[in-house]
Amino acid sequence: MHQWVIIGGGIQGLTVATFLLKKNKTTINQLRIIDPNPKPLENWKRCTSTISMPYLRSPSVHHLDTEPFSLQTFSKKEHKYQPNTDFYGRYKRPSLHMFNDHCDHLIGDLDIQQAYIPSKVRHVEKADGYWNVYLQNGEVLKTEKVVIAIGISDQLHLSEWAIRLKEESSKSLYHVFDKELPPFEKQGGPFVVIGGGITATHLAIKLASLFPGEVTMLKRHSFRIHDFDSNPEWLGPKKRQPFIKLKDYEQRRNAIRFARHKGSIPAELRNKLSHLVRTKKLSMRDGTVIDYMIDSNTTQLLLDNKTSIKGSSILLATGFEQGLPGKEWLEPVIKQENLPCAKCGYPIVNHMLEWAPNLYVSGALAELEVGPIARNISGARVAANIISST
Repeated sequence: MHQWVIIGGGIQGLTVATFLLKKNKTTINQLRIIDPNPKPLENWKRCTSTISMPYLRSPSVHHLDTEPFSLQTFSKKEHKYQPNTDFYGRYKRPSLHMFNDHCDHLIGDLDIQQAYIPSKVRHVEKADGYWNVYLQNGEVLKTEKVVIAIGISDQLHLSEWAIRLKEESSKSLYHVFDKELPPFEKQGGPFVVIGGGITATHLAIKLASLFPGEVTMLKRHSFRIHDFDSNPEWLGPKKRQPFIKLKDYEQRRNAIRFARHKGSIPAELRNKLSHLVRTKKLSMRDGTVIDYMIDSNTTQLLLDNKTSIKGSSILLATGFEQGLPGKEWLEPVIKQENLPCAKCGYPIVNHMLEWAPNLYVSGALAELEVGPIARNISGARVAANIISST
């Protein structure tokens, strides 16, 4: 019998675990964290490493630990403090290297690995006042409380033409976060990066440094420049209180959609791209792919403006499908336990992020209560603070 089972071993799940442990709401022996990856944060590290993201977009006070200035303290005490490289800009955005070191330090300090079970969830059900969590490895975990902290990172978005091209020529097109993505050196140029947001930008910058003059970035819109992917006021009552007062969940969904700066990038990344274009290391094109033609070792992408681009390797940085995460096992649970959902399919939860008694959500699943920051590190901290206050 366990006290807490957290489904999801990424940023969201580990932030909840950290808050529960550090606030003495549970012990490592009474906690289990379920995730299909072999180690905690493995998917996060794989994705950020693939695009060589040097700095996080979020400020230094957003991390997995309970104390807001934990990351800055860690930098000074444990990381051979280097103010010129550990943090960037006015918001002190942390370097990815230091952020990951801080995460690893927390994981080790709290002995998280002891509670970590690398497996997928098969089913969850309520029985005799407790929750049973059935795993694909055959284990069944009986627990008082469950937190579902899964995201949409497995739901890669591919346009209709991209699905057809992948079926026809599987080695010429990949989504950048595809787990089967081969090393860029084995793919070979010329490269076409499709997307205009922060992932596409980091990817284009990386490829232009590896293969100068062999990279084209294709985007559908002009750059949308924002420091963050939603207004920082969503962290406080100014934005959140009016949001919570909305009783219509379609209105909440629309508010989230309107608040997110989808496909936006910070100004310094736009400046880096401009420099790469000026020095002819990167080409930039506007347009939308409507079809393609395969010609020996290259693919010709046909655009809506009646032009085309040729590339040997097509890399999609087109984000994720926005549908309910964990659908294959979560939808039967919703039906069986009669869990309330909005029209968009996402959970309707109370102010304590409870979907049913002792069943909590964090991350994407909590966004109709937490708001547009729910999927971010800041949202993970908000949810963890709420859940650990129960």
